[in-house]
Amino acid sequence: MRVRAGIVVPGSASTRGDSRSGCPAGRSPAVSPPARVIELTSLLVPAEFDRLRVVLVATRNPLNIGAAARAMSNFGFHHLRVVNPYELAFREARSAVGASALLAKAEQYKSVAEAVADCALVVGTTALRHRELQHPLRRLEYGARLIRQQLGSRRAALLFGSEKVGLSNDALSHCNWLMRIPTREEHGSMNLGQAVAICLYELVRDSKTAQRQEKPKHATAGEVERITELLLGTLSVSGYLNPHPAASAKQKVRRLLRRLNLQAGDAEILLGMLRQILWKTRQEN
Repeated sequence: MRVRAGIVVPGSASTRGDSRSGCPAGRSPAVSPPARVIELTSLLVPAEFDRLRVVLVATRNPLNIGAAARAMSNFGFHHLRVVNPYELAFREARSAVGASALLAKAEQYKSVAEAVADCALVVGTTALRHRELQHPLRRLEYGARLIRQQLGSRRAALLFGSEKVGLSNDALSHCNWLMRIPTREEHGSMNLGQAVAICLYELVRDSKTAQRQEKPKHATAGEVERITELLLGTLSVSGYLNPHPAASAKQKVRRLLRRLNLQAGDAEILLGMLRQILWKTRQEN
């Protein structure tokens, strides 16, 4: 699924000048570029992301559950599971802006074992670097890469513990390995909703489904050559160049314009500007 937003750039055909809009006879009208729609391409959510289960264990604040649901919706993950939430009214959390449907269908379990029973990979999160752990501990960027690889063929669960104490030893015992977000030594604990958002963003960020910007269309060699001829004519009329400039001067101007690597829309604007300048300069001379 890909969502696009369009931004219209001024310069549509309806704003173009022509001889019928008051342009004097013999005047070369300034050419405005046609309206351009710049497409901002959002996240492409692959099917394998549907295999991830975000599991919140013993969460104390329902607003944090809502914030986690919102982050999941932002990044295209739709399966939320909660284990023994402190507040049973979490489905009404106002912090789940735009994700009320996701929160409403969240699955509720009485134990971590039940919540991850259908998952082949279980990854726990922890902020404690000096805790005595019986699991491999991986930094976020590396752990996210491993999770993405596994999601290609099997279901995975990503566990987050309570705001106060994190995941218990019993919850950790269900994990294959652990992952942490690198933070400042003096302040390692993060808000639960923020932690979920950062982990999910890392899953999306480095994948082939990350946000893509369409490459701009560049001016053709023919368009650049037309600009070159107009610029040479303008420079000659203005006296900057001789009326019949040497081949070396033309080549320098041509090379200069090639180095600009003009986009198609910019080339059209520049053509219009040069036509207007050349027409005005000839009128005054």
